[in-house]
Amino acid sequence: MFNLFNLTLKLNGFPIEKAQVELDKILNIPEEEYQKYIETKKIEIVNYHLKNNSFYRELVGKDTCDSWNTLPVLTKKDLQKPLRERLSNDYTEKSIFVNKTSGSSGDPFVFAKDKDAHAITWASIIYRFGWHGIDFNKSYQARFYGIPLDFIGYRKERFKDFLSNRYRFPIFDLSEKVLEKILKKFKTKKFDYINGYTSSIVLFGKYLQTKNIILTDVCPTLKVCMVTSEMLFEEDKVLLEKYLGVSIVNEYGASELDLIAFQNNSGEWQINSETLFVEIVDANNQPVPNGKEGKIVITSLFNKAHPFIRYEIGDIGVLDELSTFKKPILKKLIGRTNDIAILPSGKKSPGLTFYYVTKSIIEDDGNVKEFIIRQTKLDTFEIDYVSENKLNLKQITEIEKAIAVYLEPNLHFIYNRKEVLKRSKRGKLKQFESLFNFDIS
Repeated sequence: MFNLFNLTLKLNGFPIEKAQVELDKILNIPEEEYQKYIETKKIEIVNYHLKNNSFYRELVGKDTCDSWNTLPVLTKKDLQKPLRERLSNDYTEKSIFVNKTSGSSGDPFVFAKDKDAHAITWASIIYRFGWHGIDFNKSYQARFYGIPLDFIGYRKERFKDFLSNRYRFPIFDLSEKVLEKILKKFKTKKFDYINGYTSSIVLFGKYLQTKNIILTDVCPTLKVCMVTSEMLFEEDKVLLEKYLGVSIVNEYGASELDLIAFQNNSGEWQINSETLFVEIVDANNQPVPNGKEGKIVITSLFNKAHPFIRYEIGDIGVLDELSTFKKPILKKLIGRTNDIAILPSGKKSPGLTFYYVTKSIIEDDGNVKEFIIRQTKLDTFEIDYVSENKLNLKQITEIEKAIAVYLEPNLHFIYNRKEVLKRSKRGKLKQFESLFNFDIS
Protein backbone atom coordinates (compact mmCIF):
# COMPACT_ATOMS: atom_id res chain seq x y z
CA MET A 1 0.00 0.00 0.00
CA PHE A 2 1.10 3.56 -0.77
CA ASN A 3 2.73 5.18 2.29
CA LEU A 4 0.42 8.21 2.34
CA PHE A 5 1.03 9.10 5.99
CA ASN A 6 4.82 9.27 5.61
CA LEU A 7 4.44 11.15 2.33
CA THR A 8 2.19 13.74 4.00
CA LEU A 9 4.84 14.35 6.68
CA LYS A 10 7.55 14.73 4.01
CA LEU A 11 5.46 17.13 1.91
CA ASN A 12 4.99 19.29 5.02
CA GLY A 13 8.77 19.48 5.44
CA PHE A 14 9.16 16.91 8.23
CA PRO A 15 12.09 14.57 7.39
CA ILE A 16 10.47 11.36 8.68
CA GLU A 17 12.89 8.90 7.02
CA LYS A 18 15.93 10.69 8.48
CA ALA A 19 14.16 10.74 11.89
CA GLN A 20 13.46 7.00 11.74
CA VAL A 21 17.13 6.29 11.02
CA GLU A 22 18.07 8.50 14.02
CA LEU A 23 15.55 6.74 16.26
CA ASP A 24 16.84 3.29 15.22
CA LYS A 25 20.38 4.34 16.22
CA ILE A 26 19.12 5.41 19.66
CA LEU A 27 17.14 2.19 20.13
CA ASN A 28 20.30 0.17 19.41
CA ILE A 29 22.35 1.87 22.14
CA PRO A 30 23.13 -0.83 24.77
CA GLU A 31 21.74 -0.45 28.30
CA GLU A 32 25.23 0.05 29.79
CA GLU A 33 25.88 3.02 27.48
CA TYR A 34 22.45 4.61 27.76
CA GLN A 35 23.10 6.87 30.74
CA LYS A 36 25.99 8.42 28.79
CA TYR A 37 23.63 9.04 25.83
CA ILE A 38 21.07 10.78 28.07
CA GLU A 39 23.67 12.94 29.85
CA THR A 40 25.23 13.96 26.52
CA LYS A 41 21.86 14.93 25.01
CA LYS A 42 20.91 16.91 28.16
CA ILE A 43 24.14 18.93 28.02
CA GLU A 44 23.79 19.47 24.24
CA ILE A 45 20.24 20.81 24.42
CA VAL A 46 20.75 23.08 27.44
CA ASN A 47 23.98 24.53 25.98
CA TYR A 48 22.25 25.12 22.65
CA HIS A 49 19.44 27.11 24.26
CA LEU A 50 21.76 29.04 26.60
CA LYS A 51 23.73 30.10 23.52
CA ASN A 52 20.88 30.65 21.04
CA ASN A 53 17.76 31.48 23.01
CA SER A 54 17.59 34.79 24.90
CA PHE A 55 14.28 33.85 26.60
CA TYR A 56 15.86 30.74 28.13
CA ARG A 57 19.16 32.48 28.95
CA GLU A 58 17.24 35.18 30.84
CA LEU A 59 15.25 32.54 32.71
CA VAL A 60 18.44 30.73 33.82
CA GLY A 61 20.17 34.02 34.63
CA LYS A 62 23.51 33.05 33.07
CA ASP A 63 24.91 31.54 29.89
CA THR A 64 26.45 28.38 31.41
CA CYS A 65 25.04 25.34 33.21
CA ASP A 66 27.01 24.38 36.34
CA SER A 67 24.61 21.69 37.55
CA TRP A 68 21.49 20.17 36.01
CA ASN A 69 19.53 20.26 39.28
CA THR A 70 20.10 24.01 39.69
CA LEU A 71 18.44 24.77 36.34
CA PRO A 72 15.04 26.42 36.78
CA VAL A 73 11.89 24.38 36.32
CA LEU A 74 9.94 25.84 33.39
CA THR A 75 6.23 26.28 34.09
CA LYS A 76 3.34 26.82 31.68
CA LYS A 77 2.92 30.35 33.00
CA ASP A 78 6.53 31.10 31.94
CA LEU A 79 5.48 30.25 28.38
CA GLN A 80 2.42 32.51 28.20
CA LYS A 81 4.12 35.23 26.20
CA PRO A 82 4.35 35.78 22.43
CA LEU A 83 5.99 32.85 20.65
CA ARG A 84 8.45 35.08 18.76
CA GLU A 85 9.95 36.07 22.13
CA ARG A 86 10.63 32.41 22.97
CA LEU A 87 12.13 31.15 19.70
CA SER A 88 15.82 30.35 19.23
CA ASN A 89 17.94 32.53 16.94
CA ASP A 90 17.98 30.19 13.95
CA TYR A 91 14.18 29.87 13.70
CA THR A 92 11.19 31.93 12.59
CA GLU A 93 7.49 31.21 12.94
CA LYS A 94 7.42 30.26 9.23
CA SER A 95 10.21 27.68 9.46
CA ILE A 96 8.83 25.58 12.33
CA PHE A 97 5.87 23.51 13.46
CA VAL A 98 3.50 25.66 15.57
CA ASN A 99 0.55 24.42 17.64
CA LYS A 100 -1.38 25.22 20.80
CA THR A 101 -1.79 23.13 23.95
CA SER A 102 -5.31 21.98 24.85
CA GLY A 103 -5.44 24.10 28.01
CA SER A 104 -6.71 21.15 30.07
CA SER A 105 -4.37 22.30 32.86
CA GLY A 106 -5.89 25.79 32.77
CA ASP A 107 -2.75 27.35 31.24
CA PRO A 108 -2.91 27.08 27.42
CA PHE A 109 -0.07 28.47 25.30
CA VAL A 110 1.30 28.35 21.76
CA PHE A 111 4.40 26.18 21.35
CA ALA A 112 6.87 25.34 18.58
CA LYS A 113 9.06 22.46 17.42
CA ASP A 114 11.70 22.60 14.73
CA LYS A 115 10.94 20.29 11.82
CA ASP A 116 13.60 17.71 12.75
CA ALA A 117 12.23 17.54 16.32
CA HIS A 118 8.64 17.16 15.05
CA ALA A 119 9.75 14.40 12.68
CA ILE A 120 11.42 12.39 15.46
CA THR A 121 8.27 12.88 17.57
CA TRP A 122 6.32 11.13 14.80
CA ALA A 123 9.00 8.46 14.42
CA SER A 124 8.64 7.76 18.17
CA ILE A 125 4.82 7.56 17.94
CA ILE A 126 4.95 5.26 14.89
CA TYR A 127 7.46 3.01 16.69
CA ARG A 128 5.34 2.69 19.83
CA PHE A 129 2.08 2.00 18.00
CA GLY A 130 4.03 -0.68 16.13
CA TRP A 131 4.41 -2.59 19.41
CA HIS A 132 0.72 -3.44 19.02
CA GLY A 133 0.70 -4.26 15.32
CA ILE A 134 -0.42 -0.80 14.13
CA ASP A 135 1.10 0.72 10.97
CA PHE A 136 0.15 4.38 10.41
CA ASN A 137 0.43 3.91 6.64
CA LYS A 138 -1.90 0.90 6.50
CA SER A 139 -4.00 0.56 9.66
CA TYR A 140 -7.45 2.18 9.67
CA GLN A 141 -8.24 4.17 12.83
CA ALA A 142 -11.61 4.77 14.50
CA ARG A 143 -10.95 8.13 16.18
CA PHE A 144 -12.95 9.34 19.21
CA TYR A 145 -11.83 12.99 19.39
CA GLY A 146 -13.15 16.52 19.36
CA ILE A 147 -13.24 18.50 16.12
CA PRO A 148 -13.42 22.25 15.31
CA LEU A 149 -17.04 23.20 14.64
CA ASP A 150 -16.37 26.16 12.32
CA PHE A 151 -16.70 25.33 8.60
CA ILE A 152 -13.02 25.75 7.60
CA GLY A 153 -11.62 24.11 10.75
CA TYR A 154 -14.03 21.19 10.40
CA ARG A 155 -13.15 20.57 6.73
CA LYS A 156 -9.42 20.91 7.42
CA GLU A 157 -9.59 18.32 10.21
CA ARG A 158 -11.62 15.93 8.05
CA PHE A 159 -9.00 16.25 5.28
CA LYS A 160 -6.22 15.51 7.78
CA ASP A 161 -8.20 12.45 8.88
CA PHE A 162 -8.34 11.25 5.25
CA LEU A 163 -4.56 11.69 4.84
CA SER A 164 -3.96 9.92 8.17
CA ASN A 165 -6.18 6.92 7.30
CA ARG A 166 -8.71 7.49 10.08
CA TYR A 167 -12.44 8.04 10.52
CA ARG A 168 -13.43 10.51 13.24
CA PHE A 169 -16.40 10.24 15.58
CA PRO A 170 -16.91 13.76 17.04
CA ILE A 171 -17.57 13.33 20.75
CA PHE A 172 -19.54 16.42 21.76
CA ASP A 173 -22.82 14.53 21.49
CA LEU A 174 -22.73 10.92 22.64
CA SER A 175 -26.45 10.36 23.14
CA GLU A 176 -27.83 6.85 22.61
CA LYS A 177 -28.93 7.81 19.06
CA VAL A 178 -25.38 8.90 18.18
CA LEU A 179 -23.82 5.82 19.80
CA GLU A 180 -26.16 3.68 17.68
CA LYS A 181 -24.84 5.43 14.53
CA ILE A 182 -21.24 4.84 15.69
CA LEU A 183 -21.99 1.13 16.10
CA LYS A 184 -23.42 1.02 12.55
CA LYS A 185 -20.12 2.46 11.22
CA PHE A 186 -18.21 -0.36 12.93
CA LYS A 187 -20.49 -2.82 11.11
CA THR A 188 -19.63 -1.35 7.71
CA LYS A 189 -15.99 -0.22 8.03
CA LYS A 190 -12.89 -2.40 8.52
CA PHE A 191 -11.30 -0.58 11.45
CA ASP A 192 -7.94 -1.90 12.72
CA TYR A 193 -7.83 0.08 15.96
CA ILE A 194 -9.57 2.66 18.13
CA ASN A 195 -7.82 5.76 19.45
CA GLY A 196 -9.27 8.60 21.50
CA TYR A 197 -10.36 10.12 24.78
CA THR A 198 -10.91 7.64 27.56
CA SER A 199 -14.30 8.92 28.78
CA SER A 200 -15.85 8.81 25.30
CA ILE A 201 -14.65 5.28 24.56
CA VAL A 202 -15.84 4.13 28.02
CA LEU A 203 -19.27 5.61 27.26
CA PHE A 204 -19.35 3.66 23.99
CA GLY A 205 -18.28 0.52 25.91
CA LYS A 206 -21.18 0.99 28.33
CA TYR A 207 -23.57 1.35 25.39
CA LEU A 208 -22.30 -1.96 24.01
CA GLN A 209 -22.80 -3.49 27.47
CA THR A 210 -26.47 -2.42 27.55
CA LYS A 211 -26.95 -4.01 24.11
CA ASN A 212 -24.88 -7.08 25.10
CA ILE A 213 -22.74 -6.64 21.96
CA ILE A 214 -19.04 -7.53 21.63
CA LEU A 215 -17.60 -5.07 19.10
CA THR A 216 -15.25 -7.60 17.45
CA ASP A 217 -18.31 -9.71 16.60
CA VAL A 218 -19.49 -6.91 14.29
CA CYS A 219 -16.02 -5.57 13.37
CA PRO A 220 -13.66 -8.60 13.33
CA THR A 221 -10.74 -6.59 11.86
CA LEU A 222 -10.37 -4.64 15.14
CA LYS A 223 -7.04 -5.42 16.90
CA VAL A 224 -6.48 -2.95 19.75
CA CYS A 225 -7.74 0.22 21.45
CA MET A 226 -5.51 3.10 22.60
CA VAL A 227 -7.01 5.48 25.21
CA THR A 228 -5.51 8.86 26.01
CA SER A 229 -5.84 12.26 27.75
CA GLU A 230 -8.03 11.16 30.67
CA MET A 231 -7.72 8.73 33.58
CA LEU A 232 -8.40 5.05 32.81
CA PHE A 233 -9.75 3.20 35.84
CA GLU A 234 -9.15 -0.54 36.19
CA GLU A 235 -12.86 -1.47 36.14
CA ASP A 236 -13.35 0.61 32.97
CA LYS A 237 -10.41 -1.20 31.38
CA VAL A 238 -12.02 -4.55 32.24
CA LEU A 239 -15.35 -3.38 30.78
CA LEU A 240 -13.69 -2.16 27.56
CA GLU A 241 -11.66 -5.35 27.10
CA LYS A 242 -14.85 -7.38 27.43
CA TYR A 243 -17.17 -5.35 25.19
CA LEU A 244 -14.67 -4.08 22.61
CA GLY A 245 -13.14 -7.55 22.48
CA VAL A 246 -9.55 -6.26 22.19
CA SER A 247 -6.68 -5.30 24.50
CA ILE A 248 -6.65 -1.74 25.88
CA VAL A 249 -3.44 0.29 25.68
CA ASN A 250 -3.01 3.30 27.96
CA GLU A 251 -1.25 6.32 26.44
CA TYR A 252 0.15 9.35 28.27
CA GLY A 253 1.38 12.24 26.17
CA ALA A 254 1.48 16.00 25.66
CA SER A 255 1.16 17.78 22.32
CA GLU A 256 4.06 20.09 23.14
CA LEU A 257 6.38 17.13 23.80
CA ASP A 258 5.70 13.62 22.50
CA LEU A 259 4.24 10.38 23.80
CA ILE A 260 5.54 10.45 27.37
CA ALA A 261 4.59 6.90 28.37
CA PHE A 262 2.94 4.09 26.41
CA GLN A 263 1.83 0.69 27.60
CA ASN A 264 4.12 -2.03 26.24
CA ASN A 265 3.24 -5.66 25.55
CA SER A 266 4.07 -6.59 29.16
CA GLY A 267 1.47 -4.12 30.45
CA GLU A 268 4.13 -1.70 31.76
CA TRP A 269 3.77 2.05 31.20
CA GLN A 270 7.11 2.47 29.45
CA ILE A 271 8.47 6.01 29.38
CA ASN A 272 9.87 7.42 26.14
CA SER A 273 13.59 7.66 26.91
CA GLU A 274 14.63 8.20 23.30
CA THR A 275 13.40 11.77 22.76
CA LEU A 276 12.60 12.83 26.34
CA PHE A 277 14.26 12.90 29.77
CA VAL A 278 11.65 12.46 32.50
CA GLU A 279 12.31 13.39 36.13
CA ILE A 280 10.17 13.13 39.27
CA VAL A 281 10.99 16.05 41.61
CA ASP A 282 9.93 17.34 45.02
CA ALA A 283 8.53 20.77 45.98
CA ASN A 284 12.10 22.20 45.75
CA ASN A 285 12.51 20.79 42.22
CA GLN A 286 15.06 18.22 43.30
CA PRO A 287 14.88 14.61 42.04
CA VAL A 288 13.23 12.08 44.36
CA PRO A 289 14.17 8.37 44.56
CA ASN A 290 12.32 5.96 42.28
CA GLY A 291 9.18 4.75 44.05
CA LYS A 292 8.44 8.16 45.58
CA GLU A 293 5.77 10.48 44.16
CA GLY A 294 6.50 13.98 42.94
CA LYS A 295 5.98 16.47 40.12
CA ILE A 296 6.66 15.21 36.61
CA VAL A 297 9.32 17.37 34.91
CA ILE A 298 10.32 16.69 31.30
CA THR A 299 13.11 17.74 28.97
CA SER A 300 12.73 17.53 25.20
CA LEU A 301 16.13 16.31 24.02
CA PHE A 302 15.73 17.34 20.36
CA ASN A 303 13.68 20.55 20.18
CA LYS A 304 16.06 23.38 19.25
CA ALA A 305 13.40 25.86 18.10
CA HIS A 306 11.87 26.20 21.57
CA PRO A 307 13.20 25.22 25.01
CA PHE A 308 11.37 22.54 26.97
CA ILE A 309 14.06 21.99 29.59
CA ARG A 310 12.96 20.75 33.03
CA TYR A 311 9.41 21.58 31.96
CA GLU A 312 6.72 21.01 34.59
CA ILE A 313 3.88 19.31 32.76
CA GLY A 314 1.44 19.78 35.67
CA ASP A 315 1.09 16.10 36.65
CA ILE A 316 2.11 14.07 39.69
CA GLY A 317 3.58 10.59 39.24
CA VAL A 318 5.85 7.83 40.49
CA LEU A 319 8.71 6.04 38.69
CA ASP A 320 9.01 2.31 39.25
CA GLU A 321 11.92 1.21 41.47
CA LEU A 322 13.15 -1.10 38.67
CA SER A 323 13.43 1.76 36.15
CA THR A 324 16.68 2.11 34.18
CA PHE A 325 17.95 4.95 31.99
CA LYS A 326 17.01 2.99 28.85
CA LYS A 327 13.71 1.64 30.17
CA PRO A 328 12.10 3.92 32.77
CA ILE A 329 8.65 2.74 33.88
CA LEU A 330 5.86 5.04 35.07
CA LYS A 331 4.48 3.13 38.05
CA LYS A 332 1.64 5.53 38.76
CA LEU A 333 0.11 8.71 37.34
CA ILE A 334 -1.72 10.33 40.23
CA GLY A 335 -3.26 13.35 38.54
CA ARG A 336 -2.71 17.00 37.88
CA THR A 337 -1.28 19.36 40.48
CA ASN A 338 -4.31 21.63 40.04
CA ASP A 339 -6.65 18.69 40.71
CA ILE A 340 -5.72 18.34 44.36
CA ALA A 341 -8.46 18.74 46.95
CA ILE A 342 -7.65 20.48 50.24
CA LEU A 343 -10.03 19.29 52.96
CA PRO A 344 -11.19 21.13 56.13
CA SER A 345 -8.79 19.04 58.25
CA GLY A 346 -5.86 20.31 56.15
CA LYS A 347 -5.50 16.96 54.40
CA LYS A 348 -4.46 17.12 50.72
CA SER A 349 -5.96 14.44 48.52
CA PRO A 350 -5.90 13.80 44.75
CA GLY A 351 -9.31 14.91 43.51
CA LEU A 352 -9.65 11.66 41.59
CA THR A 353 -9.99 9.89 44.94
CA PHE A 354 -13.47 11.44 45.22
CA TYR A 355 -14.20 10.40 41.68
CA TYR A 356 -12.98 6.84 42.26
CA VAL A 357 -14.90 6.29 45.51
CA THR A 358 -18.10 7.79 44.10
CA LYS A 359 -17.75 5.86 40.84
CA SER A 360 -17.57 2.54 42.66
CA ILE A 361 -21.04 3.18 44.13
CA ILE A 362 -23.14 5.07 41.64
CA GLU A 363 -22.22 3.12 38.50
CA ASP A 364 -23.01 -0.30 39.95
CA ASP A 365 -26.46 -0.61 38.37
CA GLY A 366 -25.67 1.13 35.07
CA ASN A 367 -28.08 3.99 35.85
CA VAL A 368 -25.43 6.72 35.92
CA LYS A 369 -23.64 7.06 32.56
CA GLU A 370 -21.10 9.79 33.38
CA PHE A 371 -20.33 12.22 36.16
CA ILE A 372 -17.86 14.90 37.21
CA ILE A 373 -16.99 16.39 40.60
CA ARG A 374 -16.13 20.01 41.41
CA GLN A 375 -14.84 21.44 44.69
CA THR A 376 -16.55 24.81 45.19
CA LYS A 377 -15.64 25.51 48.82
CA LEU A 378 -13.30 24.03 51.40
CA ASP A 379 -15.99 21.58 52.56
CA THR A 380 -18.37 21.58 49.57
CA PHE A 381 -18.42 19.52 46.38
CA GLU A 382 -20.86 19.44 43.47
CA ILE A 383 -21.53 16.26 41.49
CA ASP A 384 -22.95 16.69 37.99
CA TYR A 385 -24.24 13.44 36.54
CA VAL A 386 -26.09 12.02 33.52
CA SER A 387 -28.51 9.19 34.31
CA GLU A 388 -31.72 7.47 33.32
CA ASN A 389 -33.14 8.03 36.82
CA LYS A 390 -32.33 10.53 39.56
CA LEU A 391 -29.97 9.34 42.31
CA ASN A 392 -31.98 8.01 45.24
CA LEU A 393 -31.43 8.67 48.94
CA LYS A 394 -29.83 5.27 49.50
CA GLN A 395 -27.19 5.90 46.79
CA ILE A 396 -26.46 9.38 48.11
CA THR A 397 -26.09 8.02 51.66
CA GLU A 398 -23.70 5.31 50.41
CA ILE A 399 -21.57 7.86 48.55
CA GLU A 400 -21.26 10.14 51.56
CA LYS A 401 -20.57 7.23 53.91
CA ALA A 402 -17.76 5.93 51.68
CA ILE A 403 -16.19 9.38 51.32
CA ALA A 404 -16.27 9.82 55.11
CA VAL A 405 -14.31 6.55 55.43
CA TYR A 406 -11.81 7.09 52.60
CA LEU A 407 -11.28 10.83 53.02
CA GLU A 408 -12.99 12.50 55.99
CA PRO A 409 -16.48 13.10 57.43
CA ASN A 410 -18.66 16.26 57.44
CA LEU A 411 -18.18 17.17 53.79
CA HIS A 412 -21.18 18.61 51.93
CA PHE A 413 -22.36 17.47 48.50
CA ILE A 414 -24.73 19.00 45.94
CA TYR A 415 -26.09 16.68 43.23
CA ASN A 416 -27.03 18.07 39.80
CA ARG A 417 -28.67 15.75 37.29
CA LYS A 418 -27.83 16.88 33.72
CA GLU A 419 -28.86 15.96 30.19
CA VAL A 420 -25.24 16.23 29.05
CA LEU A 421 -21.91 17.04 30.72
CA LYS A 422 -19.86 20.04 29.67
CA ARG A 423 -16.66 19.10 27.84
CA SER A 424 -13.72 21.26 26.79
CA LYS A 425 -13.54 22.72 23.26
CA ARG A 426 -11.51 19.65 22.28
CA GLY A 427 -14.03 17.26 23.80
CA LYS A 428 -12.18 16.29 26.97
CA LEU A 429 -14.14 15.56 30.12
CA LYS A 430 -12.48 16.96 33.24
CA GLN A 431 -13.41 14.36 35.86
CA PHE A 432 -12.43 16.39 38.92
CA GLU A 433 -11.88 20.13 39.15
CA SER A 434 -11.22 22.41 42.07
CA LEU A 435 -12.72 25.89 41.80
CA PHE A 436 -11.45 26.66 45.27
CA ASN A 437 -8.17 28.59 45.29
CA PHE A 438 -5.42 27.43 47.62
CA ASP A 439 -1.68 26.86 47.76
CA ILE A 440 -0.70 23.17 47.44
CA SER A 441 3.03 23.67 48.04
